[in-house]
Amino acid sequence: MKELLDTLAAWQAEGIGIGRAVVVRTFGSAPRPEGAVLLRADDGRIAGSVSGGCVEGAAAEEIERARKTGHARVVRYGISDEEAWDVGLACGGTIDVLIQPLVPAEAVAAAMTSIERDGHGAVVAIPLPSDSPPPAFGAHPPGEGAPPAPPIMISDGGDASETLGSDELDQALLKASEDALLRGISRTIELGGASLFLEAFPVRPRLVIVGAVEVARSLVRLAGELGYETVVVDGRAAFITPDRFPTADRLVVGWPDEVADEIGLGPNDAVAVLSHDVKFDEPAITEALRRGCRYVGAVGSRKTQSDRHERLRAAGVGADDLARLRGPVGLDLGGRAPAETALAVMAEIVATRYGGSGAPMRTRAAAATRVTDEATRIAGG
Repeated sequence: MKELLDTLAAWQAEGIGIGRAVVVRTFGSAPRPEGAVLLRADDGRIAGSVSGGCVEGAAAEEIERARKTGHARVVRYGISDEEAWDVGLACGGTIDVLIQPLVPAEAVAAAMTSIERDGHGAVVAIPLPSDSPPPAFGAHPPGEGAPPAPPIMISDGGDASETLGSDELDQALLKASEDALLRGISRTIELGGASLFLEAFPVRPRLVIVGAVEVARSLVRLAGELGYETVVVDGRAAFITPDRFPTADRLVVGWPDEVADEIGLGPNDAVAVLSHDVKFDEPAITEALRRGCRYVGAVGSRKTQSDRHERLRAAGVGADDLARLRGPVGLDLGGRAPAETALAVMAEIVATRYGGSGAPMRTRAAAATRVTDEATRIAGG
């Protein structure tokens, strides 16, 4: 939806009516993910895509129909649906597409806010018509739909514009919305006997790197590949140049605690302190912890970390904040080359973001197998 905001605004400025189609569920190797959007203007123009091209015409016709009836409905296109073969979805996937006669104002507002650096992520929970296809895979003829129900806007602060009328359902919705924002993935959930499409508009995750060292160069590249916005901060102008960091989103010359306001340092940021300089890295650590950054890591040996903790405690940093400091920074991957160190740092940042253990997957699988075997033994005996 974000990439269509300019087109949407231009069409609205012309005073033309617009409907949309949005992918709300996928099965198999679907060509576009949940949240992919197609817009259709009343004059026949289209923008965006819900299938990479193979069902756009059919979806556009459904939008035109919805504009006339005022009803929203969900249409399933897939390998088991003859209509899907007629329009060319032969990629082995199945998609459920929500057809809406109007573009929800809540989705537009959430998309615009999430783009702003100081903005907030938001989820728009859209109730699906009761005759929508079920969550199970299989052919399902489209129903007649119903007038669109009011969406529920949920900010990343846990605030909801409306409630579902039950504390238990409200808490389940908030939890599912928080997970959708964290992972940046839209999806449909079943809640209280109804289907809700959670359209996620997350703020892009950001990595602030303190210290324009060699490891930082590799770290910028890795973070960019993983979808992070990257900011490199260093007080030495000669080190922090576009030639050394061609893919960084922003280069800032200055002391990290002094530029924190300038870059809007906050809870959505991960901070990796790589400077190896007490007078430079410790103010950065203190400021990142004070502002509640989601990840704060710093290089240094165990002895360096012990001495650093003593100085930070003396400077007034509390025990809870010190417990959040990751140092030595990164997971133990065994490598020592700059790129290998950067990989270890990025691996820990990702694990922290999603609550991962950092343990080998085979270790987790073996543990799950032992639990299952023990449960089977107890049940049988």
